[in-house]
Amino acid sequence: KMRLDSQEADAPLFGDDDDDAPTATRQKKSEIKHPLATFFHLFFRTSAILVYLLCEILSSSFIVCMVTIILLLSCDFWTVKNVSGRLMVGLRWWNQVDEDGQSHWVFESRPATSRKVPTNSESQIFWLGLVVCPVLWVIFVFSTLFSFKFKWLAVVIMGVALQWANLYGYVRCKVGGKTNLRSMATNYLGSQFFKQAMAKQGP
Repeated sequence: KMRLDSQEADAPLFGDDDDDAPTATRQKKSEIKHPLATFFHLFFRTSAILVYLLCEILSSSFIVCMVTIILLLSCDFWTVKNVSGRLMVGLRWWNQVDEDGQSHWVFESRPATSRKVPTNSESQIFWLGLVVCPVLWVIFVFSTLFSFKFKWLAVVIMGVALQWANLYGYVRCKVGGKTNLRSMATNYLGSQFFKQAMAKQGP
């Protein structure tokens, strides 16, 4: 059995407290407070994409390229899931098994009152890298199929699986672990349609 859990927003994340919350809000929003985490957040995933695109130039061995890409994707999955998400945007997700043997997916976000407030720059870099790279791997899947390069299919599918897993996990953290993403998307599209309809009816 698997069950989805979500930590409430008023629960401190990673042992944070609220004592210095006003100080955090006065920090520069453009500051990158975790340059190393920011670098590796983009390094592994962009490196995997570059190796995939330039594999025929870098090496004539398919095995070497495949192993290199898989290692980079694995390092990226671990880094984004366990390090950069926690430091850059105050989010984390994981799976745990309780005493009854039930598997629980936990999605947690740092409360807005925390003294460790993510900066705008780090947040934008985090979400940009998190969204763009999985989309590119989906494109690679179709290009592999259309070009009949089926030997790369396992590699690109692994890229899709690992990077979309992190994207899904962090979106669940952002919107709330118990939020129905489908209903949220439906409500958004409905509100956009309503705005367009009202705009057309205007003078």
